[in-house]
Amino acid sequence: MNIVFMGTPAFAVPSLEALLKKGYRVVGVVTQPDRPQGRKKVLTPTPVKEAALRYGLPVMQPQRLRAPEAVEELASLKPDLIVTAAYGQILPKSVLDLPKYGCLNVHGSLLPKYRGGAPIQRSIINGEKETGVTLMYMAEGLDTGDMIAKTVVPIEDEDTAGTIFEKLSVVGAELLIRQLPMILDGTAERIPQNDEESTYAPNLTREDEKIDWHATSREIFNRVRGLVPFSGGFTTWNGEVFKVWAVAKPGVSSVGAPGQAPGTVLSLSPAGIEVQTGDGSVLLTRVQPAGKKAMDASEFIRGGVMSKGTVLG
Repeated sequence: MNIVFMGTPAFAVPSLEALLKKGYRVVGVVTQPDRPQGRKKVLTPTPVKEAALRYGLPVMQPQRLRAPEAVEELASLKPDLIVTAAYGQILPKSVLDLPKYGCLNVHGSLLPKYRGGAPIQRSIINGEKETGVTLMYMAEGLDTGDMIAKTVVPIEDEDTAGTIFEKLSVVGAELLIRQLPMILDGTAERIPQNDEESTYAPNLTREDEKIDWHATSREIFNRVRGLVPFSGGFTTWNGEVFKVWAVAKPGVSSVGAPGQAPGTVLSLSPAGIEVQTGDGSVLLTRVQPAGKKAMDASEFIRGGVMSKGTVLG
């Protein structure tokens, strides 16, 4: 049986490796094109491409999967099954119809909630207490296909988008391998999604990264950890971007100072930078001023460049 694997970020690598370790025949890997990364814009391969090359697998990187030449190249691999995990492009009908056993997707949410490109980040930002992975059949819509099975994973206050990505990548691979024999022998469940219960998780924009100090302390805490380690949150200070990489969990002492405008720096201490919010205060514990590296807030404070009463944003 020929399997084609499609994926792009590190989230997808455990699923690819699990297929190989179980002895499944992966005849090709499809991933996004190399992109410029970092300040020097170095052309960088995707994590899935790096993994595929380590295992000596042929790699396709079409700009548009629906392009006739891309579909033709994919068809030449004669796939019996296509497995995707965070590939990053919608599969056209011409691709969905290729494999005998259909196209599977390892999706990082408990469908039908959080369809779309940023389900993990959005679940944390929105304050969800749990998330998980859904193994599903792919259809022409965005994450609308029939579900096969799910694994639930709790979201702890200590979690960030990065830690949940890692957890879901592992349980997603386990779910795929556990269900695959039943998919191939035709005994796996097909559970239609209830579209009325669906929510959408679009890719994050620059506006999503901006901290609104009028929000509650918990909302700000959730937003920042939902953006770590990828972009972090940001505000402005002295007219320049001031990034926030970590916020302490709000507690009973996070009452703020009545009468102070949201965004006002209330105190600077070895513990961090206390900032007024819409309902109390939050403690920034890791920050990054414009043109500087990320650092613990205590190190930034020792520089003496920010004062109490400063208004961020």
